Amino acid sequence: MGDGAWGTMLLKYGLKQGEPPEIFNLKKPEVLEEIASLYLEAGAEIIETNTFGASPLRLLQYSLEKDMEAINRSAVEAARRAVGQNAYVSASIGPTAKMLKPLGNAQPEDILSCFKRQTAVLLDAGADLVCIETMTDAAEAALAIKAARSVDPKIPIMATMTFNKNPHGYFTLTGTSVADAAKVLVNAGADIVGSNCGNGMQGMVEIAREFCRDPIKPVAIQSNAGLPVPVEGGLFYPETPEFFAAKTSDLLDLGVQIIGGCCGSGPEHIRAIRRAVDSRN
Repeated sequence: MGDGAWGTMLLKYGLKQGEPPEIFNLKKPEVLEEIASLYLEAGAEIIETNTFGASPLRLLQYSLEKDMEAINRSAVEAARRAVGQNAYVSASIGPTAKMLKPLGNAQPEDILSCFKRQTAVLLDAGADLVCIETMTDAAEAALAIKAARSVDPKIPIMATMTFNKNPHGYFTLTGTSVADAAKVLVNAGADIVGSNCGNGMQGMVEIAREFCRDPIKPVAIQSNAGLPVPVEGGLFYPETPEFFAAKTSDLLDLGVQIIGGCCGSGPEHIRAIRRAVDSRN
């Protein structure tokens, strides 16, 4: 079982709009420990690091690239202090925010090198597995997997894509179907495949059905708490913990093996998933 959103939680702890979440790794690592502890207490068995945007290229946007190693190392160490050996520490790696050629200007070798640098620090700091997530370009996801494999050939790798629904089904931003994305991820070397972000639980059940139709690897699903609704002071995510619990049963019926939350979810959502999972045992 996975944890829930980190960005959502950090906003509650004072993260300012437009500020990179990874700034907490340098200034307030004790907050990372507290969030990890809350997710552990809620029943999560996989706790992510606050490093989604901590690749060198992503940090460059905030002039933080010089702190890349410290940011990634601090996140792993904070998570480990919180969970000890009671949960797996999962190294979160998100997209670089650069588009690969021919859709953009980024060279594959530069993206590969970027991911290698981040992964090397995360694994040296003691992460138990790598979670490559919220990927919208299967080619970039494959490079991230390749980078992780080159750093440690045996490290478990979970890779999840984000899909949008159109009249023909669910596709990534770059036009890859769920079935084709699964093949790309597995061929690149992922041990676990699936989806996170971009959809609420009902959409994720539909996406999971595609992943589980011809399962070639364990499937992971980490859903938003619905699609965000703008409200005064921020965003509101409408899906309740109770709704999460109800849809968890549907995911389990399909054969999904790792379930957690993404944007808008918190410890209460993870606790609801935990109850739903435990009720099946």
